[in-house]
Amino acid sequence: MDSAALDALSPLDGRYAAQVAPLRACFSESALIAYRVRVEIEWLLALAAEPGLEGIGPLSGEAVARLHGLVSGFDAAGATRVKAIERTTNHDVKAVEYWLKEQVRDDAELARAAEFIHFACTSEDINNIAYALMVRDARDRVLLPQIDSVIAELRALAHAHAAVPMLSRTHGQPATPTTLGKEMANVVYRLERARAGVDAVALSAKANGAVGNYNAHRIAFPTIDWPGFSRRFIESFGLEFNPYTIQIEPHDAFATLFDAIARANTILVDFDRDVWGYISLGYFRQRLAAGEVGSSTMPHKVNPIDFENSEGNCGLANALLRHLADKLPVSRWQRDLTDSTVLRNVGVAFGHTLLGWASCRRGIGKLQVDASRIAADLEQNWEVLAEAVQTVMRRHGVEGAYEQLKALTRGQRIDPLAMQQFIVTLPIPEADRARLAALTPAGYVGYAASLASVV
Repeated sequence: MDSAALDALSPLDGRYAAQVAPLRACFSESALIAYRVRVEIEWLLALAAEPGLEGIGPLSGEAVARLHGLVSGFDAAGATRVKAIERTTNHDVKAVEYWLKEQVRDDAELARAAEFIHFACTSEDINNIAYALMVRDARDRVLLPQIDSVIAELRALAHAHAAVPMLSRTHGQPATPTTLGKEMANVVYRLERARAGVDAVALSAKANGAVGNYNAHRIAFPTIDWPGFSRRFIESFGLEFNPYTIQIEPHDAFATLFDAIARANTILVDFDRDVWGYISLGYFRQRLAAGEVGSSTMPHKVNPIDFENSEGNCGLANALLRHLADKLPVSRWQRDLTDSTVLRNVGVAFGHTLLGWASCRRGIGKLQVDASRIAADLEQNWEVLAEAVQTVMRRHGVEGAYEQLKALTRGQRIDPLAMQQFIVTLPIPEADRARLAALTPAGYVGYAASLASVV
C-alpha cells in the first residue's frame, strides 16, 4: 500500500483501493470531468450538424476528428488544467467550457465555433447527462458482472448439493428438512429477480436550459424545433429523454436504480447471515489460506470474515443508496444545489456495494460442505417427521392427529424407535403405514432436490 492510500480518509481510497479500482474510471473526479468533456463536445457537434443554425457549421471532417480527439485523448494533464481553471471560476462546469475554448483557439475553423461551446446550456444540462452516463457505465461494466458472478457461484452450489438433505431451522428451531442445494437455489432466484430490476432501469436525461423551457435556445434561433433537437441529442447517448423538468433533471430514474441495488444488497445481507450461521453449526467448513490468521490470540480460529465484510459493506451501501434515493428527487423550486454535493457520493455507494458483492463471492469460493455434520444433525431430530405423520393421519380422517403428534414430540427429542412404535399403531391403510415407517428425516425433503437442480 502506497503512502497516498495509507493517508486516505476513506477506506475506499485506502484499505480497499485495489478492490474498487474498476469504479475509478466512472466516478473519480477525473472521470467526471471526462464525461463532461464528452457531453460538451457532442452538444457542439450536434449543433454544428443541425440545418438552420447559422454560424456554427457544417464542420469539416478534420475539425470533427479534432473534437473527437479531445474526448478520446483526455488525460490527467487535461483534468489537472481544468481543476486549475476551476480555482479561478469556482465553477466546475464553466472550467470545462473554458478548457475546451483553450484547446480550439489555435484552430481557425474551430475558433470560429468556440462561442457555441456550452451554447444555451445550464451546467445541469451537461451534468445530468454526464452522471447518467457514468452511472450506467458503472452499473453495466462493473456491478452487473459482479452480481452475475455471485449468482453463478451460488447456482453451482445449488446444483452440486441439490440432494444433500439438511435440517431446516424455522425460528431457529429444528423444522421440516430441506436440502442444502435448495437453500442456495432460493437465493439464486431472488438475486436473479433483483439483478433484472437493476438492469431494467432506463436512465433519463434532459437538455432544455435554465428552467426546462428552452428559453435561451428559442430566443437565439426561434425557427428550430428545440424539443425535437433535444430529444434526438439525449437519445443519441442511449438515454431516455425527459421532456418535463425544472433546471435539474429530477433524478427519479436514479432513485429507482438505487432502490433496486439496495434490494439486491438486502438479499445478500440475508444470505450472509444465514451462511454465517451454517458455518457456526459446522454445515460448512472454510478452505484455509496459507499464512492467514483467524485470531490474534486463538490459533484455531477460522472466522467467516468474508460474509461479515459483505454484510457490513452492503449495509453501509444501503444507507447511502437510500439517502440518495430519498434526497435526489427533491429540489427547492426550480433549483437548489443540495443534489450536487450528494451526487458526488454515488461512487461511494457503488464502491461499498462492489465490496459487499465481491466479499460474498470470495466467501462462497471458500465454502466446503461437511455432509456428515449435516446428516448427524438430521439424525438427531426425528421429531421433524411429526408433520409428515400427522398430515397423512389427517388425510385418512384420524381424529386429533395434530394433537397426538404434539403430545408425542413437542419440546422433546424422540428417537427412531419411538417414532416407529407410534406409526405401527395408526389406524390408516397398511401401504401408508409402511411408507411412514420407512421414512427418515433425510428422506423427507419434498421436491427440494429437483427444484435446486433446475434453478
